[in-house]
Amino acid sequence: MFYYLLKYVLLGPLLRVVFRPRIEGLEHVPASGPAIVAGNHLSFSDHFLMPAVLKRRITFLAKAEYFTGPGVKGRLTAFFFRSAGQIPVDRSGKEAGQAAIREGLGVLGKGELLGIYPEGTRSHDGRLYKGKVGVAVMALRAGVPVIPCAMIGTFEAQPPGKVIPNVHPVVIRFGRPLDFSRYAGMEGEKAILRAITDEIMYAILTLSEQEYVDQYAAVVKAEQTAAKGEKGRRFPRAPLS
Repeated sequence: MFYYLLKYVLLGPLLRVVFRPRIEGLEHVPASGPAIVAGNHLSFSDHFLMPAVLKRRITFLAKAEYFTGPGVKGRLTAFFFRSAGQIPVDRSGKEAGQAAIREGLGVLGKGELLGIYPEGTRSHDGRLYKGKVGVAVMALRAGVPVIPCAMIGTFEAQPPGKVIPNVHPVVIRFGRPLDFSRYAGMEGEKAILRAITDEIMYAILTLSEQEYVDQYAAVVKAEQTAAKGEKGRRFPRAPLS
């Protein structure tokens, strides 16, 4: 109930006014049955814009930090995400990844749409990064199509760290469903999972026209943060005498 209240009354109309989203390829999203919508991830706003334009309900796997924040703000954020039907995912290790896959398969098993960002985290610089293979595992185990999706303009509208978004036009572009039934039963093959994930990322890249980086976003972020810290320590301020 709260999901539809947000979509049609509280949040959806506001998002349409602020971002003025143009929707392309909506006909590629099936009217019924399970499917995975795999998109790039440029902004916090992505979580709300895509559900606002889809005719069907979509459930996202959201990072667990949204559900565990401290204080009143943390509790309100957790209530908001849970009420909107989002599922918390712990991204801290291999076992956590398996738990996310189980949760995703549960959504697909009910015949619903599952939203996932194969990059695993928001892009910090607007580029598209290497995808993680969890999306391929779920597509094969559930035997469902993957609809690539590109969010265009959301990075400019609400870049990382910005709380109040800019008024900026956004394009949400859906591609043709990708069918991986030819790989049925091969979800244990690492090379197959990598090939499927790369095909999904290439489809997203074609739709978004982003610059592609063949590295995981989280790794690049960590390296850049470490480099900044090292640079800051290289020339320490002289102590006051």
